[in-house]
Amino acid sequence: MIAILTVALAAGAASALMFASLISGALISLLLFYLAPLPLMVTALGWGPLAAAIGGIAAASVLGAMFGLPYCIAFAVMVALPGWWLGHLALLGRPIADAPAEATAEPAPPQLEWYPVGRILLWIAAFALLTTTGTLLTLGADVETITGALRRGLLRVLTAGDGAAGRDLERLVDIFVFIAPIAATVVAMITLTVNLWLAGKVTQTSGRLHRPWPDLRSTTLPPMTLVALSAAVGLCFVGGIIAILAQVVTTALVIAYALVGLAVLHTLTLSLSNRGFWLAGTYTIIVVFGWPIFAMVALGVADALFGLRQRYRGRPPPLPAS
Repeated sequence: MIAILTVALAAGAASALMFASLISGALISLLLFYLAPLPLMVTALGWGPLAAAIGGIAAASVLGAMFGLPYCIAFAVMVALPGWWLGHLALLGRPIADAPAEATAEPAPPQLEWYPVGRILLWIAAFALLTTTGTLLTLGADVETITGALRRGLLRVLTAGDGAAGRDLERLVDIFVFIAPIAATVVAMITLTVNLWLAGKVTQTSGRLHRPWPDLRSTTLPPMTLVALSAAVGLCFVGGIIAILAQVVTTALVIAYALVGLAVLHTLTLSLSNRGFWLAGTYTIIVVFGWPIFAMVALGVADALFGLRQRYRGRPPPLPAS
């Protein structure tokens, strides 16, 4: 118990320092800020969710005592809560019925059905929605107040030391204000997903991962997710604060389907001899240009509608070259 408590406090201290490093204003602090959930996720996967909860509560309390209640709440919502809950879900399993063993055989340990990766993706989308919406609502309760606060903040940053802003700069700021909620949701989705994947790899390499590595190529979202996405897209045209919240929900679910599309791509390219080249090229193009991610979204939605992976797995394997 002492060892677990030591690991929990060390992980909480590491996450708190990475989170608070943003105050320094250094460029590297932005990377540390986004990786702040990683120590708590590693602790949750390797030493249990209770250890991650202890570390998160301790870190949030210290940050609150040093910098005030807003930092405590921000750390708890953006770092501690996702790190604990996602680690808990990743280790959540239930026994499944197994084939009857022979009478002489020793009783085997029960096989476990682990919490689906697709549902974990939906929880990540929920956390992205929570953090982005919470940040927006701290600026105001209506569209005019929120956009006005964002616009003033961006103008203050971009015109620091230059005085008045030009007309071109104001138009650029208006564009940034429009895409700010969408960009914040995308960043939250990607950073939480990458942190959980890295935490799993770290604990697997260290031998402390208490579950088998999931088959990420089989990741699927629940069928009702597509219905929720359609409803969110429709609400984007309502206007007002509802439209902004609907844009955040739409963005989170779109990124979730993009990740599923990547899983589909990994499945459909299994028979290619130069598979590594195609996958590396695809990831490079997405990272460099950004917009090809919509092709992965379309692939994920097409798989949900037409079962592309099931059709592919039903095909016979290719004949070996003579």
